[in-house]
Order: sequence, then C-alpha cells, then structure tokens
Amino acid sequence: MPRSSRYILAVALLFGIACQNSTTNISTSLSPPQNLGYQLDASGDPNTPAGILLVWDDVVSSDLASYRVYSRASTSGSFLLRGETSSNTFHDNGVPHLQYAVTAADVNGGESDFSNTVTVNEYLQTGAPGALVGISLDSAIHLDWHDTPNLSRLKWYRVYSSDYVSGSNPCMNWVLEGTTVSHEFLSAQLPNGVTRCFDVSAVDTLGYESLGAGVWTDTPRPDARNVLVWAVGVNTPAAGFRFWNDANGGLGLVQAGNRTDIDFSMFVDPGDSTLWFVPAFTGDSLLLYSNSPVADLTSIDLAPATGYSRDTIQAVPGYGYVFKRVESGLVHYAALRVTAVSRQYVIFDWSVQTDPGNPDLTPRRSATSRQAVASR
Repeated sequence: MPRSSRYILAVALLFGIACQNSTTNISTSLSPPQNLGYQLDASGDPNTPAGILLVWDDVVSSDLASYRVYSRASTSGSFLLRGETSSNTFHDNGVPHLQYAVTAADVNGGESDFSNTVTVNEYLQTGAPGALVGISLDSAIHLDWHDTPNLSRLKWYRVYSSDYVSGSNPCMNWVLEGTTVSHEFLSAQLPNGVTRCFDVSAVDTLGYESLGAGVWTDTPRPDARNVLVWAVGVNTPAAGFRFWNDANGGLGLVQAGNRTDIDFSMFVDPGDSTLWFVPAFTGDSLLLYSNSPVADLTSIDLAPATGYSRDTIQAVPGYGYVFKRVESGLVHYAALRVTAVSRQYVIFDWSVQTDPGNPDLTPRRSATSRQAVASR
C-alpha cells in the first residue's frame, strides 16, 4: 500500500453546518433531494481516496430536468457547481472535497434548495487489522490477520503485495492482490524462491480505508506430500533423496541410496529394524526440529541458524527435521516431516527453499521474528 501526504480536512464545524437555503432566484416547486449519502473509493492510501460516489433519493416529478452537485473544500468556502446529472448518483473522481450537497433543477431552469450536506470526515477512518502473518507454500503464500476493531462497520479487506528489493525501502510498486470479507487470503501463482511483501487494510461501509496491518515478507518454496524412500539394501535404487538439483531444476528426486550427490539415504538398523537419516552429500547436515512431534509440515518454523551435524538421526513418525545444504558457497535449507515408518521404508512430507540463504520454510510466526521492513 503506497503512502502519500494527507489531504487536509477542516476539523471545525464538521457537523451541523448551515448551507445556503437557495441556489437560484428562479422559483421552483421541486423539493430538495433527500438522504444524500456517499461512499469513498479506496486507493491503497487511506489518506487519499481515489474518488467518491454520491447517492440520494430520486425527486419524483415530471418537472425534474437534472440534479446539480455542489462541493467545497472548506467549511468557510462557497459551494461551487461540481457537475450535473440526470441520475440520482454522481461519481467525483480524485481526492474528494470536504463537503457535498445536491439540488434538483426543473425544466424551466428553476432550482431547489440544497439537500442535506455530507462531510467527508477523515476521523471516521476505520481501525486497522493487526498481526499479519503468512505461511510459505508451494508457489503461494497463505496470509492471516486479526480482524479490524470496527468489525461491525467492515465492508471488506484489501490485500496488497509488492516486489521486494533489498535496501532502505525494500517494498515498492504496491498492487492490489484482491479483496475478502474473511481475515485470511491465499496469494497464489507466485514464483518459488522470490520474496514478496504483503499488507492488508480494512474498508468500511462508507469506503473509509484503514492504515495497513504492517508489512509482512515471505518467500514461496516447493513442497510435496507422502514421498516414499526405501532403505539401502532393501531397495537401494530408491533409497536416496535429493530436495533440489539447482543445475537442472529437479525437485524432490528419489534416487539411488549409494550416490554421493543426494542429500540423504535411509539406513535400516539390523538390530531393531529402525530407520535412520544418513547425510550423504559432503555439504549436508541436519537436525531434529523439536523434541516433540509437529502437527504438520507447515508447523516447521524458520530453519535454525545453528545445531546441524552430519550424525545420523532416527526417523520417527510425526517428528520434523531440517536440512542444511552447502554447495559452491551457497546455503539452502529444507524440511521434512515423517508421516510413516516401516521396517523397510519411510514416508514423509518435504519442503525446500530455493532462495539461497533464506531460512523461510513454512512459517507462522510473529512479525517481530521477521526481518524489519520499512513502513510504506
């Protein structure tokens, strides 16, 4: 969501302002339009709406020729003609004026008194949603946030995204991803390994847009479910696994367990038939993600910075594991969660981050644990 300078609204006498009682010296029998209301067009900047839609009740008369829309930029200024329409709606493009009123004009040129006056009051701006977080997925990011505190006024949420470029202002070129009435949103068809910025605002029934929830950055990465790898000696040609081959873009490759370029092979302990992860490639190391089972692959948080080793680790159903692969000076992180273990093979879900050095795997965490990103 881009930010620009605020449009200035007079704050004195915003309500109960007396308008001139007539607009012309030519008398008319037409009654003034009733129930003038408005709705703002959200722009991505809560302080600079893209326009305003005015709506009022039709004046039912055969003498009606048109409606005239007046506006002024301050409470002390004169109302000036903004436009004329035969409809009982009027769209004013651009940053709205402070106040609007409407008259009815008859076929003889006569003009009614003003309708009620509406004031575009920035202090009616709705409350911002909070605690925006994301889950990294394969070619997608699942976003979630806390509802606006003014939920009874909510019309919908607007979700924005932007390119991410390292520097003092890394999130630029904001675009609208979409709208939703829910406090969650799936941003899909994203390139894996490319970091993107996200933010969300709330729009109320009058069109007032809130401030953003706070910028969240995330990086999609490939994953897959229920991959089966055999133990060496049981089915050696399918006893190894490589998360990603960056030379040819291969992902999730089940390969021979005696190769030296795979990430790990599976070893079966002849004493008790337990299965163990064995790091294979010289740059590979791994660790147990936690000392208790994880609910899902998406429960695995940021890849830890330390604690990796080339020791074998037993494959246990429900537990998560993180791999660190170093090749040609580049670090890539991967994760897996074991779903089943037999005496001959293991089944697991996995994910890998193709962006070098990026520990983002499948996070759901507070924004304070993420890299600080400048406000838009």
